Amino acid sequence: MRRVFLVLIYCCLGVGLAACDQTTRDAAIVAPVDAGGPDPVQEPTDVKYYPSDEPVRMGLEQFNRGNYGISQRYFKDAVEKSPRDVTAWIGLAASYDRLRRFDLADQAYSQAIRLGGETVQVLNDQGYSYMLRGNLSAARRKFEKAYALDPTNPVIVNNLELLNGSRRFIERPPNNQP
Repeated sequence: MRRVFLVLIYCCLGVGLAACDQTTRDAAIVAPVDAGGPDPVQEPTDVKYYPSDEPVRMGLEQFNRGNYGISQRYFKDAVEKSPRDVTAWIGLAASYDRLRRFDLADQAYSQAIRLGGETVQVLNDQGYSYMLRGNLSAARRKFEKAYALDPTNPVIVNNLELLNGSRRFIERPPNNQP
């Protein structure tokens, strides 16, 4: 489900960036050269570029393909280039989760929280991490905290349903007898 969420974010960013590019081109075509106002064409020096942009993009792509080892390398490169990039830290943590390196995932989540706070995404991802580990109580606490912040988020609702299904599946009789 996180894959779908990441793909949606990636698509929205792509559409938004494409729209910005088209708007800039349209403004450059329509605006007269000597209009007397600021030049509508954006100069390359005005564009903010972060050294982690390409590694994050590649990390997301590899994560969505299920190549978690490769995505981990790209996200690690991204956080080394831009240590304050919250998206890169979250991607790194999620990659570590899928590689079952929960100790490193916890460190990456901690860094993401230090930089951006306990966002819905971080709480949801941490809940999923705990669910992967089998710590269903900790997973429930994280999911419920995320749900309290965004009760209409379908990813969180789905993860809570998944958690409830997991809990029902592993329930055993009180005396632990088969």
